[in-house]
Amino acid sequence: MLAMNTPLTISLTQHTPAKPARPAPPTTREGSVLSTLNPDGSRRWLTPTPSPGRWWTRRRAVAYGLIALFTLLPHLRLNGHPPLLLDLATRRFHVLGTTFFPTDTLLLALILLVIFLAIFLFTALLGRVWCGWACPQTVYLEFVFRPLERLFEGEPGRPNRSWLATSGLGKVLKYVTYFLVACFLAHTFLAYFVRTEVLREWVTQSPFQHPGPFLVMATVTALMLFDFTFFREQVCLVACPYGRMQSTLLDRQSLIVSYDVKRGEPRGKAAPGGAPRGDCVDCGWCVRTCPTGIDIRNGLQMECVHCTQCIDACDAVMSKLRRPTGLIRYGSQAEMAGEPRRFLRPRTLVYPAILAVLFTAITLVLLHRGPANVRVLRARGPVYSTLPTGEIANSTIVKITNQADRSQTFTIAAFGAEGARAVCEESPVVLTSGEIRAVPVMLVAPPGAFEHGHLTVTVRVEGPDGYRFEHPYRMAGPGTTPRKEAP
Repeated sequence: MLAMNTPLTISLTQHTPAKPARPAPPTTREGSVLSTLNPDGSRRWLTPTPSPGRWWTRRRAVAYGLIALFTLLPHLRLNGHPPLLLDLATRRFHVLGTTFFPTDTLLLALILLVIFLAIFLFTALLGRVWCGWACPQTVYLEFVFRPLERLFEGEPGRPNRSWLATSGLGKVLKYVTYFLVACFLAHTFLAYFVRTEVLREWVTQSPFQHPGPFLVMATVTALMLFDFTFFREQVCLVACPYGRMQSTLLDRQSLIVSYDVKRGEPRGKAAPGGAPRGDCVDCGWCVRTCPTGIDIRNGLQMECVHCTQCIDACDAVMSKLRRPTGLIRYGSQAEMAGEPRRFLRPRTLVYPAILAVLFTAITLVLLHRGPANVRVLRARGPVYSTLPTGEIANSTIVKITNQADRSQTFTIAAFGAEGARAVCEESPVVLTSGEIRAVPVMLVAPPGAFEHGHLTVTVRVEGPDGYRFEHPYRMAGPGTTPRKEAP
């Protein structure tokens, strides 16, 4: 387990009155638990200054690509369906051209296991790359809402002399824009659960014609406004459990954003004739640009989302001072301690092995997944009954789910003993796409076919394209339980 160094200090930004464009380096105070708390317990509102650089450029390209993908995916079609549609109303789940139903429980369980194991593997290899590069909270906060805030209210730490800021209109326009963006995101989110054609009709109709979906959209919009206007980085620090899990998901060889202590310490500006100093001049830009308000020089911390802003800020300072970049960089704890980097280690071998087994199981399930899902169940009531003809009858339920994208016709039969047959009032059974129907079926056999009160017959369900499902069913007859005479 990784020993994490979660500091109990907080960095506060102090502004020099004479030079408001360049505030003094942040200072630290004892006794704080979160980076967003002041010593008196009040909230410390963070306004990080963006630090453009090579990592910022890459993250911005990835972020806008993800936003475009999230927006366009519901409008694309693959085999007549969106690449991802979780249609809860009809209980159909369309994923990459394949339709899944609630009966695919085994497949769903395997997919969830793959997701969890993939998170473990990526964290062991690349640290919290999800948090800093692909998490929707980070993507929309840092590349949509905070840029809008800087547009209307100016850069943090610099006086905004535009007429928007001085008149107060900028704040009003900011919240109006926030509301419009949140509405758009809420409708896009809803499009992953409802087809865009239906959603388009809802948008043009009165909310009273579809109060349920409108309430969902309004709730999502309100939650987004609360998140991106008030809660913000608190989601990562307080609500999200991922940071607290990293102590078990990371090890000393995992890739993280690290400060090179050997090279940087002792920090501070070198005085003429004084003791030698490290490369860190204690400018404070790594703290000022951090979206969660931490000091990366204190080591690996739960609040760090590995956004690489401190890397870009420090590289810019090192370049101005004509010193080598990389004082803060991607690296492992072992690498920073002078140990060799090891890619192969127990967790990087065990996780892929388990994932390979899971992918194999998913492949086998998909290959054996037919156009229908059939279950044969014993019906409630007497164990068996005797017909006027003297034959023994067992009441059963044949539950059929049409898993194809078209209507299908199924027939039900029984065999396995002379005279055994299936009596079904609805035969053949016609099911539309995704329809689930419980068909009452009576299995009938002559009394002489039973041995010790039991008879095993085979229930056969046949469908189009050569589909056949066979299930052995143990009928009960005389000698098992008291029988009930049929009228």
